[in-house]
Amino acid sequence: MTEFPKNFLWGGATAANQYEGAWDVDGKGVSTADLLLGGTYDKARVFTKELKDNAYYPSHEGSDFYHHYKEDIKLLAGMGYKTYRMSVAWTRIFPNGDDAEPNQKGLDFYRNVFEECRKYGIEPLVTISHYEMPYHLTEAYGSWDDRRVIDFYVKYAKTLFTEYKDLVHYWLTFNEINIGMLFGGYMSLGLPVKDGAAPFNGEMTDEDIQNNLQGLHHQFVASALAVKIGHKINSNNMIGCMIAGNVNYPLTSRPDDVLKAQLANEINNYYCGDVQVRGAYPHFAQRFWDEHNVKLNITAEDAEVLKEGTVDYYTFSYYSSNTLTTDPSKADAAGNFSTGVKNPYLKYSEWGWAMDPKGLRWYLNDVYGRYGIPVMVVENGLGARDVVEKDGSIKDDYRIDYLKGHIEQMKEAIKDGVDLIGYTPWGCIDLVSAGTGQMAKRYGFVYVDRDDNQEGDFSRTPKKSYYWYKKVIESNGEDLENK
Repeated sequence: MTEFPKNFLWGGATAANQYEGAWDVDGKGVSTADLLLGGTYDKARVFTKELKDNAYYPSHEGSDFYHHYKEDIKLLAGMGYKTYRMSVAWTRIFPNGDDAEPNQKGLDFYRNVFEECRKYGIEPLVTISHYEMPYHLTEAYGSWDDRRVIDFYVKYAKTLFTEYKDLVHYWLTFNEINIGMLFGGYMSLGLPVKDGAAPFNGEMTDEDIQNNLQGLHHQFVASALAVKIGHKINSNNMIGCMIAGNVNYPLTSRPDDVLKAQLANEINNYYCGDVQVRGAYPHFAQRFWDEHNVKLNITAEDAEVLKEGTVDYYTFSYYSSNTLTTDPSKADAAGNFSTGVKNPYLKYSEWGWAMDPKGLRWYLNDVYGRYGIPVMVVENGLGARDVVEKDGSIKDDYRIDYLKGHIEQMKEAIKDGVDLIGYTPWGCIDLVSAGTGQMAKRYGFVYVDRDDNQEGDFSRTPKKSYYWYKKVIESNGEDLENK
């Protein structure tokens, strides 16, 4: 292949807890995301067990997709979208997670959304669990550390597969499942944290790693069971994994730096990818467990389920790369939950991200060479401060430049022989950032009139990038010029 396939799935991506709003409307329960305050690049987001008066909880309103979904899907159709990646809020379907019956108003809402997508010929790509889960499962069971949560998730997934059998064929079981490997387990695993804690900050102890990896194992089993059930309900279902793509370079050719970068790529990318694609833990897992005093409860039945429930395709997010060294004198540089040192060959965003399109090509070749199944880039984008001009326009040329560079490298990866089937840039309509909880950190092709002070009427305005991306899709990735 020397160009994007004719059936390439161009689109964009959002997540319910960052975009949907209506957090307590029509029977929706409280999710783990609903208890996180907003933050900034310098001020971490904090968990509060009880809601604070006059405090900013970003998920509560998001971008109010719940009341704007028809308008928003029409805007996506205006760009020519082939697919729209979104997530279902678990608590909108099962408010407590262990409910006997699903919430009908929640089921109806997503049916309306999927039918609206179909009206415009847009294929829904649905993430079943995306950085939120019923907080009741955290309180009553300790979340994913408890094996019983597997059954609650499987019941939830089965409900979605059954309810939307004829409307959705592309599914992802968990968003960025490997985040549980990298940071505190609250965001991706719903594990309990202390009131007032900043769940995404700080080093993990061996006890934290033990809890995270046991919870992650239960997620692996739940994912594999969901794959099996989803295929049984509809043999046309394509069910994939979703990994937070990490590209880790050694700062120097010093062997210690090279080995450190290799280990980071193994732990961050292959630990989860191998289980979900190959159906078994990788060769390096045992040494990692031993060095962190991890003893996982893995039954023989678990091992069989993992073999039987491998995914159909591999999806991942990619925003920036990391550069690593064993030299303690080098200054750290952090971005998007990543740590490392400044790469002298790259430019950095305001939020500390290394802008590295060629890292995406490297990653595509790396994972496709390892797994040999179709791959999709389901998150990629630039968080930036957008300015509304006096005439109402938003000239986000910096975003166009960022996306253009990554699309060019995706095309190079296709020339390399990678079976790349789709691209859904992150936050296609402005939403709140997962890492900082800010609206000021914008990603979208469409501007949402809302700010971090909870001011604005949620009105939608296409940015310059909206019209550029429309042209990209119309030309199937051939016309990338910013005119």
